[in-house]
Amino acid sequence: TNAKQAASFAIARLGFEKIAYKGLETGEREYASHVVKQGRIIWEYKSPINPKSCDVTDFITKHGDGVKDVAFCVKNCKEIYNRAIKRGATSVSPPKVLKDKYGSVIIASLQTYGDCIHSLIEYNNYKGPFLPGYEPVTTKDPIIPKLPKVGLEIIDHVVGNQPDGKMIEVAEWYKNTLDFHQFWSVDDKQVHTQYSALRSIVMTDYDRIVKLPINEPAEGLKKSQIQEYVDYHGGSGVQHIAMRTKDIIKSIKSFHQ
Repeated sequence: TNAKQAASFAIARLGFEKIAYKGLETGEREYASHVVKQGRIIWEYKSPINPKSCDVTDFITKHGDGVKDVAFCVKNCKEIYNRAIKRGATSVSPPKVLKDKYGSVIIASLQTYGDCIHSLIEYNNYKGPFLPGYEPVTTKDPIIPKLPKVGLEIIDHVVGNQPDGKMIEVAEWYKNTLDFHQFWSVDDKQVHTQYSALRSIVMTDYDRIVKLPINEPAEGLKKSQIQEYVDYHGGSGVQHIAMRTKDIIKSIKSFHQ
């Protein structure tokens, strides 16, 4: 609900730098957006500017702070979108061309589990900092030169938690609509504690770059952590985003310095 504060935390504690902004100053009347980057990881934080209903306001009202959009960079947005729709995917936004002084981008969005979506973004030699309509942030936060490098490189995986009995259905959705395949799976015999257990299927794309573990709760002595997430989040959603580093000890130390 406070995009600027969340972005500042990512900068001061996680080693990101702000690269783009969109808000009242750029002509946007619905929300303020702060975009940060580290390595090949890009996070966009959004806050609604006014209380009227919009996708950002509605999501926050129902779920609180969370992940709304897991976007994929693609080579042929229209082809992927059209194929997914023919196979039963639900459209959020059909392909459209966005332009500004830096060039053009084709973008479309598909509904996935819960209230999450997948945006498909095709960059056509776009030279801007993020997407059309976003202005570059040229001044660095003064705290950055005083902080150690963290070394986060790329998003490793994005976990989606589902209610009991929905894991296979969601995994099949990725297989049937986006041509993903199963990379790995575990059940409650392998992943459990004294009190909590889960089942998981990891779906990945053809090149095994995008990895999406799909979790569901399993019976244990107490309520599964997956079920707790579903209860408190208000349904299916992204539980966590894992980021890859070549030196995890160094990265963790840098978080604390």
